[in-house]
Amino acid sequence: MTQLTIGQKAPAFTGKDQNGKAISLKDYLGKKVVIYFYPQDDTPTCTVQACNLRDNYALLKKEGFTIIGISPDAEAKHKKFETKYNLPFTLIADDKLKIIGNYGVWGEKKLYGRAYMGLHRTTFLLDEKGIIKHLFLKPKSKQHAEEIIEAWKNVT
Repeated sequence: MTQLTIGQKAPAFTGKDQNGKAISLKDYLGKKVVIYFYPQDDTPTCTVQACNLRDNYALLKKEGFTIIGISPDAEAKHKKFETKYNLPFTLIADDKLKIIGNYGVWGEKKLYGRAYMGLHRTTFLLDEKGIIKHLFLKPKSKQHAEEIIEAWKNVT
């Protein structure tokens, strides 16, 4: 799991979004950022989490948050996911696992007693200076937006 901790500066990154546009973390300095790492587009839990963020997007935006989703899926798969579920936020493709590796969210997982390597669903809340203010090692997919807002109240 991640070795990053609250109070650290979030690792810088640049990646391509679902539209092929280069997105850098430095572009969001001065804004509160939610970076949520998720295993795969269009799977049940990942879809529930993305739709919870979508359904609460206006509230999150009103609270000043910018949402960035990152997974190992390719840009084209992100575009299909965005279109299918009308997602209003950026999805970054990290099929080379560079950003995922820098954030320490790739590692061994177990399912039905079988060990395999995969992405650990993790969310980082960053302040306007890019400092990690909170992290969710096991976000609640059905209530993720609510837990983000609640956590932020406790760190400010």
